[in-house]
Amino acid sequence: MKKFALTILMLTCVVTMKAQQNDGLESILYANIQDANKLTQAYLNPGMKGLIYGMNSGWYHTAKAHKTFGFDISIGLNASMVPSKDELFRFADLGLSPSTTSTSLTGATVAGTNTLEAPVTITAVIEGQTVSKTFNMPAGVKEDLPLNAVPTPSVQFTLGLPKQFDVMVRLVPEVGSDDVKGNLFGIGLKKEITSLFGVIEKLPLHISLLGAYTNMDVNYNIQNDSSIQGANQVATFNLNSYTVQAIASINFPIINFYGGIGYGAGTSNLKMLGTYVLEYETGQPFPNDKVEKTITDPINLDFEASGVRATVGTRLSLGFFKIFADYTIQEYNTVAAGIAFSFR
Repeated sequence: MKKFALTILMLTCVVTMKAQQNDGLESILYANIQDANKLTQAYLNPGMKGLIYGMNSGWYHTAKAHKTFGFDISIGLNASMVPSKDELFRFADLGLSPSTTSTSLTGATVAGTNTLEAPVTITAVIEGQTVSKTFNMPAGVKEDLPLNAVPTPSVQFTLGLPKQFDVMVRLVPEVGSDDVKGNLFGIGLKKEITSLFGVIEKLPLHISLLGAYTNMDVNYNIQNDSSIQGANQVATFNLNSYTVQAIASINFPIINFYGGIGYGAGTSNLKMLGTYVLEYETGQPFPNDKVEKTITDPINLDFEASGVRATVGTRLSLGFFKIFADYTIQEYNTVAAGIAFSFR
């Protein structure tokens, strides 16, 4: 579970560990609270949107409903591809205050390259003294993400119910370590409606309606990894996503083809809680060479993504063993692939 949680958090608070080579996200806290939130949101936004789109994918690989109490267990990986336009952000578009400036026009988002350096200079008046702090924005992790795609793994159990209903469940109970704890719950419902179309019932064509919802919570104790003194330093991440789709499949004994069209949306929230003691150099002789400022609960960000989606895919059936893959066209196009063990 810890590895799963770290995979998810890589695009939120855990990215601070990876980004330490360029001072890291924590250095953004030296800006005033409003600017720190704007910079953090600009950096993380593509990762958060990718998570939402990924969590809404991989819910089905056929429109045909199980027989009553038939079931399948599927293991899959979704990858939401970040468009090139979201690999960078423009400082001028963020509405930063005059106290936060950069000599660079653009900075890398979490989905950008790890070679772009974007220096930021902070000026402030603390305890009556004018101070400044310069740091580099954290680098992206594009080179570490195949296809520059945000990964979202899934393990799903599907159970057939009477009246051609299927219920799907994704569940990861709260487990982890002292530093990272997370849980995930997803539920979906599929209703086959092929019988409503009369003669179609005699064809290998199946039509269904599907709705699904996912909630994920992760808490990360960043105190031990923090380069900034303080207390009770914790990052929390919450995600809620949902999708509604009309799906169809043509089922043959060995291979089937499936697709769907619908809508997906979601929101997520990231908070950095605790106290952080920021130390600034004044340029004055000792003992007046440094001043400190303490901030509390500095980051509270909301992210969202939504849009129409269309999916096309195929599944290979080898008895009860299935292999499936599909491609979804949406704002962040998504590839899903996996295996399933199905018992009708």
